[in-house]
Amino acid sequence: MKIKKYVAPSIGEATKKIKEELGSDAVILSSKVIYVGGFLGMFKTKKMEVIAAIDEEVHATSFVPRSTIKREVVEPVTPPLPVSSIKEEQLLAEITDLKELLSEMKETKEVNRNTSYPLPLAKWDTFMQEQEISSSFRSICMEKLLEKWYVHQSKASDEMVEGWMKEILYNEISHLDYGKISNECKYINVVGPTGVGKTTTLAKIAAEAMLKLQKRIAFITTDTYRIGAIEQLKTYASILNVPIEVCYTLEDFHQAIQQFEDYDLVLIDTAGRNFTDKTYIEGLKEIIDFSQTETLLVLSLTSKYEDMRKITSQFQAIGINRLVFTKMDETLSYGAMLNIMNEYNLGVAYMTNGQNVPDDIVEGNPTAILHVLMERYTNERSS
Repeated sequence: MKIKKYVAPSIGEATKKIKEELGSDAVILSSKVIYVGGFLGMFKTKKMEVIAAIDEEVHATSFVPRSTIKREVVEPVTPPLPVSSIKEEQLLAEITDLKELLSEMKETKEVNRNTSYPLPLAKWDTFMQEQEISSSFRSICMEKLLEKWYVHQSKASDEMVEGWMKEILYNEISHLDYGKISNECKYINVVGPTGVGKTTTLAKIAAEAMLKLQKRIAFITTDTYRIGAIEQLKTYASILNVPIEVCYTLEDFHQAIQQFEDYDLVLIDTAGRNFTDKTYIEGLKEIIDFSQTETLLVLSLTSKYEDMRKITSQFQAIGINRLVFTKMDETLSYGAMLNIMNEYNLGVAYMTNGQNVPDDIVEGNPTAILHVLMERYTNERSS
């Protein structure tokens, strides 16, 4: 009995080799689809592995006794098939292979939109795309993630990969300036376009400073354009029992600053106008002395990323110290935060997630920001 294994691109080519080497009396003992070669589990080539046998003493028979096969073949084999029935075996193999291919294609479409990354990594690239993280920032993160993958020789659990991603993202944003109001500057100026929640945010900051830090607070408002704006801040001032001054000119502003020089913290509200109007930004300089203030730019996470970029660019003319992101509870996408922070090298002072004063405000720091993002990743994977 002569038994030999053949590996060929197709069942037909394997059969041809069997006939050439063993003759037409050879029988097929087993056949299966295998994948060989590739790199890091990808780009493997499909092959057919066929085990054939010929009884060298009895060439006329077309059957090899099962007992004989068991004594000489280590692995269990299927009942022998005549070479003449190879088409049926080929059809079954192709059907099985097609089912496997369709399953892989479905998983690839749902999870791995970028086939240049191994599947455990591609999940994160897909997630960052869904969170609208910019391609440049995403590429930086994925390159570093891929380096860790290679160092560990492609052997890592999903939990390990998630830990790597947290570490990478943290390192990318941890160098920025974060945190609440500092003791270095007591005049805090809050700017931003209309509708982002500047006045409500100002009231939250004031309430927190009073209740938790026991600071003496005063308000200044230059928002004389929006109907009811002054009354809104006056209402907050009344509730918190703090003084408020309305400024129409730069002279008014300097007088108010002088008036509140004995207070621990002076919070300055500004008008929300069309951010595309450059004269609005210039107009702020005519009312507020920005050399004496620390400026927080308020951005709503419900805004389009491109609009947020334009807003940030416009307000850089007056100088921005840190960012405030509002309406976190009204969106499921947080990638724009990372984009703006990375592109403009700006940290976060606060994040707000509701309308309640003094609640619904969180201090900005890398851990808090990544918690929001990772929580979204976990929710998406469990849903």
